Formats: sequence, structure tokens, C-alpha cells
Amino acid sequence: MTINIGVIGAGRIGKLHTENLVMRVPDATVLMVADVIEDAAKDLAARLNIPQATSDHHDILNNPDIDAVVICSATATHAPIMTEAAQARKHIFCEKPIDLSLDKIDAALAAVDEAGVKLQIGFNRRFDVNARAIREAIVSGRIGAPHILQITSRDPAPPSEDYVKVSGGIFLDMTIHDFDMARFLIDSSLVEVFATGSVRIDPMFERANDFDTAVITLRFEDGTIAVINNSRQAVYGYDQTIEVFGSKGAIHSQNMTPNRTVISDADGVHHQKPLYFFLERYNDSFIAEMNAFIDAIANDKATPVTGIDGRAPVVIGLAATKSAYENRPVKLSEIG
Repeated sequence: MTINIGVIGAGRIGKLHTENLVMRVPDATVLMVADVIEDAAKDLAARLNIPQATSDHHDILNNPDIDAVVICSATATHAPIMTEAAQARKHIFCEKPIDLSLDKIDAALAAVDEAGVKLQIGFNRRFDVNARAIREAIVSGRIGAPHILQITSRDPAPPSEDYVKVSGGIFLDMTIHDFDMARFLIDSSLVEVFATGSVRIDPMFERANDFDTAVITLRFEDGTIAVINNSRQAVYGYDQTIEVFGSKGAIHSQNMTPNRTVISDADGVHHQKPLYFFLERYNDSFIAEMNAFIDAIANDKATPVTGIDGRAPVVIGLAATKSAYENRPVKLSEIG
């Protein structure tokens, strides 16, 4: 069964998903791509032999041949387009975050529920082979009950100032992936967040009332403690590691490198730096998440990353923001 797709948004992540759908997801066919910059949509369509390109996403929603949409547009448009897509009875893949407002998220999720369409949120790191191996070690009981989770997530270079101004802040833009990972790995309700941040890399973050360096502690209902550390600039590359320490042992994921060779000489022992950024590091997980979305539609399965999974990290991000600026632990019940 082939699922016909319309992609909304032809920017960096839209291009990635479209290329994967065309080249690496055998049960999907991309019929249309839309972007408010029509030339971007036309260029992408021409490069990948997609039949139609448009500047108006409603052309996709009104096309009866399209079964599902992939929303990769600007964050502020995610919830409105999700609502429109649900009303058009299209299945929906939506990049994170759904929105930065819980009211808007809830309204969009209500529209999805009312329409009865499938929804998957783009937390791709759940599909990473290392993350899945760690989860399996926890679920199988191999390392016993988790006691401490440590997540390191450091970007190789900061984003532009224009991006930072509209990003929602480090906790809702960057750490949101780590909040989702913590929920994915620890089978307990998250109850409290304590976050602290500073500006150590670039004064533009201070101008944007944001941080470029942060540490967040999460407390789960079962007593598990998670510690996340973030930086907007690791000069050696994209630093992505996870460790879970449990009652019977521990498991630790290492950074992915271009190759696994090690050179030993008189100057020391040397290996490759981590893969540069998320497009290189998580390429396979982007493919896997899209295959899972298509499979859920084709075989009428539940999607592996639900609307609730999309909402929860925003709640945590809002709590972390409140915690950092008020310098105190914040219970998730304070947020909603």
C-alpha cells in the first residue's frame, strides 16, 4: 500500500524529510510540496521529481489524492496547520514543537482527536539505535531499576541571533529533545524540574533573554534523578551521550564518529571528532521515524510518538524556563 504525501515547508528539515520520503521510504509517494517561498518549493520539487509545488499549503489539504501531510514549516504555523489538516481528514506528521503555547497545543490535539486521524510528532531521537539499545537495557531489567540518568547534548556552533530571538529559548528549542528522551527512557511520571543557565558563549543570548549554557535536574515519581547538560557550542563537534546508572549496572552511549579507527603515535592516541551536527548524527533516525509513520497509516497502527508525547516536553520546557528565571525547583503541576 502506497501512502501519498504532501510536504509543507521546504526549509532545512523539510528538504531532509522530503529526500527521505522520496529516496528511502519505499511505501510513500510525495505528490506535492508547499512553501511560502514558492521558489523553494519549486526547486525542491524539480530536484526530486515531485509532480507539484505551491506557495499555499491549502492546495495540499484540498487535494483528495493526498493521504497525509508532513508539517515542516515555521513553529508558529504548526498548530494552525495541524488543525486544518485534521479537518481535511489528512494524517499528520508534525515537527517539534507543536507550539510554545499549551492552549494552542490542546486546541490542535482536540481537532486531531475529533477527526480521528493519525498524528506523529518529530522526536526523531527515539529512533536512534543507541537510544533504543539503552531503552531495551532498562526495559529488559539488565541494568536493574534506573537510579540516575545523565544526558549530554552540546551543539557544535550557536544558531543565528535572528533564530534565537524566535526560538522560545534554549529549554523549548534545544533541551526539548532531551526532555523527550528522558520520558522515553524512564518509565515513571516526571514531577519536578530545577534548571539553571548562564551566558558563556555569545552576548547575543543575553540580548535575547536566553542562555547558551544550562544544566537541568529532573525528578521522577519513582525517585529516579535525571541530569541534562546543554551547551550551544562544543568546539570539538556535536556531543551527544547518554548514561543510565541502575541497581544492577549501567549503560553508556558514545558519540558517533565518521569512522571508528584509532591512531596511536608518539604524540598520543587519536580518534575522529564526533559527527558535526544533527543532520549527520541522526540521519538514520530521521529515516526510521518516517518509515514508522507510513507503517502506522498503512497498517492502521498507533503512531510511536503521539500528541501527548509532543505536549509533555513543552510542559517540561516551560517549567525549566520558570525554574531558571525564578531560581527554584518547579513542579510540573504548576504548569499544567
